[in-house]
Amino acid sequence: MTEPTTREAAPAGQVGDPAFYSAAPTVEVLAPGADDMRRIGAKLAGLLRPGDTVLLGGELGAGKTTLVQGLATALGVGEPVTSPTFVLVHSYKTKLGWDLLHADVWRLENLQQVISLAIPELLEAGAAAVVEWGERAAPALAPDCLHVAISFDAGGDAPHNAADGGAAVPLIGPGGVRRGVVRPLGSSWTRRMTEVSALVAP
Repeated sequence: MTEPTTREAAPAGQVGDPAFYSAAPTVEVLAPGADDMRRIGAKLAGLLRPGDTVLLGGELGAGKTTLVQGLATALGVGEPVTSPTFVLVHSYKTKLGWDLLHADVWRLENLQQVISLAIPELLEAGAAAVVEWGERAAPALAPDCLHVAISFDAGGDAPHNAADGGAAVPLIGPGGVRRGVVRPLGSSWTRRMTEVSALVAP
């Protein structure tokens, strides 16, 4: 599990609040390689709609941008998807007609800088957003989001799907290099967790 890195204290029930990590239902997936991470992103794209926010957490090199590449490709983005670390936000037109925002807030020092990106306003205009290092941006964004924490997994144990009674379910396969823990926040994504579980299964 990726520890929250938000500089300001997160509101109760928000990403970054320790209670969020213990209370939210989860779906876990393993990604043995980069192609598997892209497939996870592609499957999550099937649930994304205008106004949605997906927050990605994980160490450098964990696979956040790789997941976004799969998500963007599934949405019909034809141009290369690269990390927006230095430009902060990339915007891609999807085949569905709305824009996919890909943000990286690693370099931002405070929430005011996050606010200056105007992501909530762009979401209201019909875009959807995926934010790397999303825990840092969460207090400045809408409280309804999907959080995906990606970590290095050396054990390769089968992940546990809390949406299916906690049973061990090898959603990707054994020997995974990356473990993704997917958590909803807010009513919209909580209602979709059964769909999330079904989509990320083989």
